[in-house]
Amino acid sequence: MSGSNSSARTGSRPEAATALAFTVHSMPAPGADDIARRTRSGRLKMLLVLLVCAAPVIASYFTYFVIRPDARTNYSELVLPPRPLPAALRLVDLQGHAASGESLKRQWLLVVVSGGACDAVCERHLWIQRQLREALGGERERVDKVWLIDDDASPRPETLEAIGRGGPPTVLRAPRSALARWLEPAAGHRLEEHMYIVDPRGDWMMRVPVNPDPARLKRDVDRLLRASAAWDPAGR
Repeated sequence: MSGSNSSARTGSRPEAATALAFTVHSMPAPGADDIARRTRSGRLKMLLVLLVCAAPVIASYFTYFVIRPDARTNYSELVLPPRPLPAALRLVDLQGHAASGESLKRQWLLVVVSGGACDAVCERHLWIQRQLREALGGERERVDKVWLIDDDASPRPETLEAIGRGGPPTVLRAPRSALARWLEPAAGHRLEEHMYIVDPRGDWMMRVPVNPDPARLKRDVDRLLRASAAWDPAGR
């Protein structure tokens, strides 16, 4: 009896092994076409995610600059295409500590460029910068005052005190040659004769005219803040 059972079990093993082998080896292996299809599908999904994230920015700019060009009367000059903040731009604070360009992003910037001595043009630009931000009322927290000093001269204490009223400014030093590769004056003018508007992504996108009219400049800033309200929250 036991021999007979042992023989029966021994005889059934080859058939079970054959069935298992058939089951395993008969499963289709993914081919090159299937792998390529999955790769394309994954890339498409990633692209769609990126487009969804960028859609508010694209839509607001498209509406402001394309759909309603007749309703738009810019005082400042549009920069097309906008110029991104150079990753290699070397910035230091007044204490000589390195500052990251990333620290300037996620906020609208009103930028003044000048030497540390700050002549009459510089002083007027800093005054307009401060007054304009204050005039924005509840939207002021979406705008930062930035003074980029392009030499080694030390700012006067009274100048720093004046520009600090209504909220501290961002005062940084940057090499003039590097700034000139990002910002650009109008033909026949110098870099420090203009103010510059930079968007929250770090893109320079507007050049303010020489001897700016504060009221007309404020209208530009108001429009930009309204156009970006859906994707640009206050603060960094």
